[in-house]
Amino acid sequence: MQPRDPTSKPTFVTQPFLPPLSELLPSLEKIWETRILTNGGPFHQELEAELCRYLGVKYVSLFTNATVALITALQALKISGEVITTPFSFVATSHSLLWNNITPVFVDIDKQTLNLDPTKIEAAITSKTTAIMPVHCYGNPCDVDAIELIARKYNLKVIYDAAHAFGVECHCGSVLNHGDLSILSFHATKVFNTFEGGAIVSPNLEMKTQIDYLKNFGIDGETSVIEAGINGKMSEFNAALGLLQLKYIDELIEQRKQIALTYQSQLQRVTGIQVVGPFDQIKANYSYFPILITDEYRMSRDELYESLKSIGINTRRYFYPLISEFPIYQNLPSSDKSNHPEAFKLSNQILCLPIFPGIQTSVVKKVCALIEGD
Repeated sequence: MQPRDPTSKPTFVTQPFLPPLSELLPSLEKIWETRILTNGGPFHQELEAELCRYLGVKYVSLFTNATVALITALQALKISGEVITTPFSFVATSHSLLWNNITPVFVDIDKQTLNLDPTKIEAAITSKTTAIMPVHCYGNPCDVDAIELIARKYNLKVIYDAAHAFGVECHCGSVLNHGDLSILSFHATKVFNTFEGGAIVSPNLEMKTQIDYLKNFGIDGETSVIEAGINGKMSEFNAALGLLQLKYIDELIEQRKQIALTYQSQLQRVTGIQVVGPFDQIKANYSYFPILITDEYRMSRDELYESLKSIGINTRRYFYPLISEFPIYQNLPSSDKSNHPEAFKLSNQILCLPIFPGIQTSVVKKVCALIEGD
């Protein structure tokens, strides 16, 4: 590989879509006129309603970010003790458990989907287990039916970390309608973003009301506080940006799809490269383009990562290391590598390639050619 031209711009895994500033200005003018900046203003309420319509869900509660939403979801369901989850995720998943004084119990992942393996869950259930927290990794749905059967059998709650799963559909519609609650991320790196933001999808008005109390300090009216809540409210500015993003979302997902198809067609002939999803049975959002660098490839995953980085192509080893390998978690009994051999193996093979609206096809093909060794 040739050294990078220092005058060229680096290529990142993802870059946020920003609509024309001229389209955002009228909303900013309304915010300035009303002086309503937060606390569930008109843009906040409108975005919740529009997201319910677009996503095909009943109730949405907007949050300042997905981490606070995860923390609040666990509090709303009164989860305690131990929660079974995946070590193959971003640390916000397990951090939300620690914030609620809950012990994460890491279980291995399926080698095809890279999601929590349902066949490994029951062996990890103890008298202290109260819930399961799976992750729809890269937007590929978990085996929701198998997880639901286990949850019913043992009377467990299910909270889905759906940070990657905006707009994703499985065999029976929106994947967000599964479990007791689903949590979305609207971070700048996500398919749909509000700069920073997140949401909890609820199945009924009673649960949404409870969540809305919790995200506003537990305040009930002007003179009563009923829960030890938090300040998790999304601002009017973020909500206004989200409403504008929704206008473009179908077009943006289609652009991501075309990029993914280009990668697939170019990389399918490369020995030692294995593409992870998306799978045929779902409506995908193409939030990431993950590949596995297997032993048959001409160099290691880290060597490829460093080689691409040296010429300005920034891929991501997402998720590496495993959560269970971080110092804060490594002393948990479930963190032992023998408990999740597939997750450990795959975390050392995974590489996410650049995919975002606006990336040039020539750049995508250049990445593929470099991987192929041309």
